[in-house]
Amino acid sequence: MTLPQWTRPDQVVAVLRRRWTTGLYLAAAAQDLPFEPIGIPLKGPIAADATRHYEQARAWAESWAAGQHPHLRIQTKTIGGRNNTPANTIPDRVWVDTREDLWAILGVGTQVDLFDDLHTRTIRQDPHLAQWMATHPMKVLQSHTHWQQLVDTVHWIRDHESGPIYLRQVDVPGVDTKFIETNKGILGELLDHTLPIGRIHPNTPKGDFAARYGFLAKPPYVRLRYLGNQPGPFSEITVRANELTAPPPGIHTVFVLENEITYLSLPDVPGAIAILGAGYAAALLRYLPWLADIDLRYWGDIDTHGFAILSQLRRHFPHARSFLMDRETLLAHRAHWGEEKTQTAEAPAFLTPDEAELDQALRLGTHRPRLRLEQERVPIRTIIQALTSAPPV
Repeated sequence: MTLPQWTRPDQVVAVLRRRWTTGLYLAAAAQDLPFEPIGIPLKGPIAADATRHYEQARAWAESWAAGQHPHLRIQTKTIGGRNNTPANTIPDRVWVDTREDLWAILGVGTQVDLFDDLHTRTIRQDPHLAQWMATHPMKVLQSHTHWQQLVDTVHWIRDHESGPIYLRQVDVPGVDTKFIETNKGILGELLDHTLPIGRIHPNTPKGDFAARYGFLAKPPYVRLRYLGNQPGPFSEITVRANELTAPPPGIHTVFVLENEITYLSLPDVPGAIAILGAGYAAALLRYLPWLADIDLRYWGDIDTHGFAILSQLRRHFPHARSFLMDRETLLAHRAHWGEEKTQTAEAPAFLTPDEAELDQALRLGTHRPRLRLEQERVPIRTIIQALTSAPPV
């Protein structure tokens, strides 16, 4: 026999605890809002249950005896009393009449006192920031061990407007870049609440903490290697992307490669350099607008990610040509085929018809499921042959 599912005391506490975790109750207290008694209806026996499930109904009613719940007010109702059924008084609804009762039921007195202490201290230090605390109490409690460092960091950033600096230069006791990175979510919310509008870049994603709040970011670097005669003592250099404002003298062709050892072993090509993209070719090369006026070749893996990077690069440089990323190269190197663990979700938009056809074949598993040919597995003789048969312009 399946017994009725009547509301148990622990279920009522669970309802109150779910509401507590939203911060609803503590936020109301922090804002000095009047407490409104909380009523929770109980699902209990009906008149027929007094006969069919008498022992269970009595045990359920006794579980709600007022003496067992000193912080609840039990509201009752009468069932039965008609058609020769006995009348019985049973619990119908429970009420929490005060905040003190609520804190006691949930066992959160220590947390309430902790928040009150942090809130009171912040009111004295920064009433404006305390307003944010009053509407986000659970976030404050989650950060209670380092709340003062968060406040001090916000104040330091607010009070220092002397030109762009790196996060490493924030000078607050107990705070370093690792602390800021770890806590950038709540720091971002506090800064959005505290800083004037002119100090925030609202169109910058919140995940880019440094850029959103005017800090300097680590600059992108371009690593390039001369494939022909080098103009100076170095065959390879790394420079800040924004300082590479023109192609090196005598250069008319640029190869962009993703694999480092392939980049290092690329054969001599007069008038050319190789740039190491390392998976970020499109994001990196957008800092080099002069590539629009140069013979630009991209060589990545023959897989869906390789074609995705090529497509991203073409978004900025439509004239870019792929190198050794064709069906002929793929089919000629079956012995070197591998597997792409995870394919990209969407087909790239900026591919030539032949490239798009090959990308689709990879997605459909035409030759083999999740097929890939990594560029470092292509023999050097194939590279030399390709450069000989179709030399750079």
